[in-house]
Amino acid sequence: MSTNSRDWAGMPPLPIDAILPELADTLTTGAACLVHAPPGSGKTTRIPLALLASAWLGKNKILMLEPRRLAARAAARHMAGLLGEKAGARVGYRTRLDIRVSSATRIEVVTEGILTRMLQHDPELSGYACVIFDEYHERSLQADLGLALCLEVRAALRPDLRLIVMSATLDAKAVADLIAPCRIVECPGQPHAVETRYLRVSGRFLEERMAFAIRHALTTEHGSILAFLPGAREIRRTAELLGPPGAGVEIHPLLGALTATEQDKAIAPPAPGTRKIVLTTAIAETSLTIEGVRIVIDSGLSRLPRFDPKSSMTVLVTEPAALATVTQRRGRAGRTEPGICFRIWDQTDEISRKPYPAPEMLEADLAPLVLDLALWGTTDPATLSWLTPPPPGHFNSALRLLQSLEALDDQGRITPHGREMALLPLHPRLGHMVLSARKHGLGPTAAALAAILGEPGRSMRGSSDLRDSLRIHPSTLSRKDTLRASMEQIARLASINLEQPDPEAAGILTALAYPDRIARRQEDGSYRLTSGRKAVWPGPSTLAGHEFLAIADLDGDAAGAKIWQSAPLSWDELQTHFRQQFRKEDEVRFDPLKDRVVSLRKIMLDTLCMREEKLGTDPETVTSALLRGQKDLARLNWSEECKNLRDRIRFLRSLDPAWPDMSDQALLESINEWLAPFATGARSQADLGKINLLQALKALVGWDKMRELDRQAPEFMTVPTGAHRRIDYSPESGPALPVKLQEMFGCATTPTLADGGYALVLHLLSPAGRPLQVTRDLPSFWKNAYPLVRAEMRGRYPKHPWPEDPATAMPTAKTKKAMTPR
Repeated sequence: MSTNSRDWAGMPPLPIDAILPELADTLTTGAACLVHAPPGSGKTTRIPLALLASAWLGKNKILMLEPRRLAARAAARHMAGLLGEKAGARVGYRTRLDIRVSSATRIEVVTEGILTRMLQHDPELSGYACVIFDEYHERSLQADLGLALCLEVRAALRPDLRLIVMSATLDAKAVADLIAPCRIVECPGQPHAVETRYLRVSGRFLEERMAFAIRHALTTEHGSILAFLPGAREIRRTAELLGPPGAGVEIHPLLGALTATEQDKAIAPPAPGTRKIVLTTAIAETSLTIEGVRIVIDSGLSRLPRFDPKSSMTVLVTEPAALATVTQRRGRAGRTEPGICFRIWDQTDEISRKPYPAPEMLEADLAPLVLDLALWGTTDPATLSWLTPPPPGHFNSALRLLQSLEALDDQGRITPHGREMALLPLHPRLGHMVLSARKHGLGPTAAALAAILGEPGRSMRGSSDLRDSLRIHPSTLSRKDTLRASMEQIARLASINLEQPDPEAAGILTALAYPDRIARRQEDGSYRLTSGRKAVWPGPSTLAGHEFLAIADLDGDAAGAKIWQSAPLSWDELQTHFRQQFRKEDEVRFDPLKDRVVSLRKIMLDTLCMREEKLGTDPETVTSALLRGQKDLARLNWSEECKNLRDRIRFLRSLDPAWPDMSDQALLESINEWLAPFATGARSQADLGKINLLQALKALVGWDKMRELDRQAPEFMTVPTGAHRRIDYSPESGPALPVKLQEMFGCATTPTLADGGYALVLHLLSPAGRPLQVTRDLPSFWKNAYPLVRAEMRGRYPKHPWPEDPATAMPTAKTKKAMTPR
């Protein structure tokens, strides 16, 4: 059957038909083309078929990229159906595990990663004249990489290679500038009108609101329903809330974790007289027509991965879907007839929504991209043309990971091991695991585990213990099971014979793939990873008691991530496979919980302590660690003599900075210098409490300075009675001399400190020791204030002398009677 006769011309017209002549003229000139057409306009299926009659195509083929396997299969089957054929004749498809092509195939619909592998194998893309990037607005990592490589191929090897970028929601000018010379072809209209209705739905949980909206649509509208939810968990709960939908209504989940058979069943036309409710994730947003669907119910939420290069962890984030995304979802309702889109949010909420979703380049783990670039021969991504260049932080994080997996050398060039990894349709972590396991006789188990871990959403369906997932034999799985097909493909490409997996090897194999997620149990029940991060179980787990785990699936906050899937591993396995990465760290430190110095030799893997043993340490090192661990001088045994000594020196330092600094901060910073000689052999806080701090402080001051201290700031002052009274040097009041007023009779001048440079503050007391007056000028007090004090105190203390001229009177601490000679 000739393609030139437009075998599909009898089909109903679609809006895209109006631009096909302009598109054909553009491609005849060799320029690139950007097709901007609304959802349902027919661009995915009509444009490739229309190009088959182009003279420039000759005997070459058209390659069309789709972001998802489901969309690739559906688009190829639909185009083949328009030609009256089955997929694999003139229209075929290639996905990772499903190929339907033949020698007659002229249009190949492939998933985006397939293009990268084709280019790596044959950079000229021999036999293909045109590459179509469908639904490019999704901005997947592989689509951006594929376009960058195609632009380089077109510039260097294939100037005749035609490029078409297609989307309903895209920043058209930016893309056109990237692939210039380029013509933007706009497609007016859409096949059928779609009415948008905003529902105010009450309900605490999203699933409750969605279930209400679905029931409302069932009772008020006809036709099948496509309901968009963020993920598998919400789909399951919504289905439970809906319960049995009633006669003539079927509920089907649609998500990436399902098998191809289960997905095809969800998108198949409903049986005559029945309606379908398809509960879907983002998998159904683009390039997909579900017969009979005329109602879309949109939750308005998207669940997207966010990669943190610092923790090397990907966190799933649920957020409001971008305007471009909800536009795509709305377009699913008007594919075959006029439709309705129910949005369970207020229209005013759309003001705050982002216009476009963030490119995966900005959010994803770039390890697969960096490995592909290295295989291409590019160590610097700036040499390629990108709509969004790889962020340096993400790129460098991926570079370090690949170097740790021995896929790249120190210059970022691919190694032989890296070349083997790149040939496997796996994330580099899993590829490294399979190839490393092969050397140790664990290849069959690694192939099975790689297939399990590589399946999208598998952890949500399987056990948290990866050993349970490996208690299968590939031959017991159905031939149609994608898991079996994946195992067989990995085994074939890695030259491994599939056998019964060994479940007990799950831990060490996972550790080979995720060396940064080897974890050791801590005293509080949490796990500490080699990367330094903390991880916890989201609930009870049979694995919670194991000392070591290798964690495959980790989600949540990087500071306390949740463990979804892991397997135990033993100390012997770690020694066998990671001994070369172990390093020893001797640690002598003060443990505040034990209140003593601990001396340990640690076996470290990255930042994680794997084993500890006691370490013999010399007394000097122990004492030094004990003193370094002191954070508060208040815990030392400070006597009154020590405090007084520090206060006296502080006073003199306020007059002369040459005196040593004895503040808490200064003593703490220099604690090893002044206290270590008096703390030899001390291991604990209790040992420090036995030290004579006064001697240590005096040694710090020095013999000569101590003599100077006693002269300039004596501890005691001799008053006129001949008694020694202690001077108060405390910072709150001193220096001050508390003394009874009568003891100062006969003193005509104010006592001084610091060689006469500081007049001592006198706290003059009554005969009962109560405060009478504070003065720094004793002569002035005698002359001016004393007469008033005398007049008041004579009546209160008549037994004590109150002379009229105290400056010449005899000093005393006695009463008048006691002073009279007998």
